[in-house]
Amino acid sequence: MKFWTTLQLELKNGHSIVLMYVIKSKGSSPGRQGFKMIVSQSGLLAGSIGGGVMEHTLVELCKTELLTTPFKPFIKKQIHQPNAGTHKSGLICSGQQLIGFYYLGLSNLTLINKIIDAYKLKKQVQLSLSNTGIALENTKINSKFQSKIADEENWELKENIHFSPQLYIIGGGHVSLALSKFAKEVGFEVTVYDDRANLNTVSQNKFATTKYMADYNAIASGIPNGKHTYVVIMSFGYKTDKVILSSLLAGRYKYLGMMGSQAKINTLFKELAQEGINKKELAKVYAPIGYAIASKTPAEIAISILAQVIKTKNIE
Repeated sequence: MKFWTTLQLELKNGHSIVLMYVIKSKGSSPGRQGFKMIVSQSGLLAGSIGGGVMEHTLVELCKTELLTTPFKPFIKKQIHQPNAGTHKSGLICSGQQLIGFYYLGLSNLTLINKIIDAYKLKKQVQLSLSNTGIALENTKINSKFQSKIADEENWELKENIHFSPQLYIIGGGHVSLALSKFAKEVGFEVTVYDDRANLNTVSQNKFATTKYMADYNAIASGIPNGKHTYVVIMSFGYKTDKVILSSLLAGRYKYLGMMGSQAKINTLFKELAQEGINKKELAKVYAPIGYAIASKTPAEIAISILAQVIKTKNIE
């Protein structure tokens, strides 16, 4: 929300602004969909559309040509390859991005106020950026972004401003506490379950949106299926991990992982297979969880886990 309050203050102070918004990105683009930046008449810059020579060039375009007079929204393609011709960005990372340009003045202050209110009050609205301008809509989308681009004259990006991927951590120990902290920082909404009363690492966890005392035999009832659901199992021991995993295997989540040594995982999976669990179901579980980076501390283990979760979210 800080971005929008900065923009709000610039408008209140009578400065015109060019808003640049990444409408779509593809491949190895440093500016991802939803990245945004303002160039103010006051000289202030805030946000980013990807950095480097591309950003510098477009900032100069805003300063020298676009801040002087109102203009209709337009988009500009940036291709990050040296042989890209007129769309060449100056970068060589091989991706591309489509950037929308919007002129904002004092007449847009009411809209910006509404956007800020929507963030503060957690209103379920979508921010729409199109060839006709910027607006707030009450329509619901079940993802962070939804874009439609017909051509340079017709485009739209809808952004669900309160959308967050959901991370469910089953087990509230030291690694859970560290994982909650890091996951919140990168945009996950975190829910923690544990079956132990008065656990100090759960009471210390100020990063989770919700914390529950749980019956692990019924844990699946509290975790929704969906492509934005990520589940990490790290309970107190082998027996509870087995109960939890057995309950969750029928679910359909973007990510399902379990912490433990390779020996523990092998034994647990062997027992489940003998009890009739399909090996294909077990194969979809990330276990042992995280990347092998010789983690020692709870924080290091949490980072190795979160890196795997993020990769699954962004790539797989």
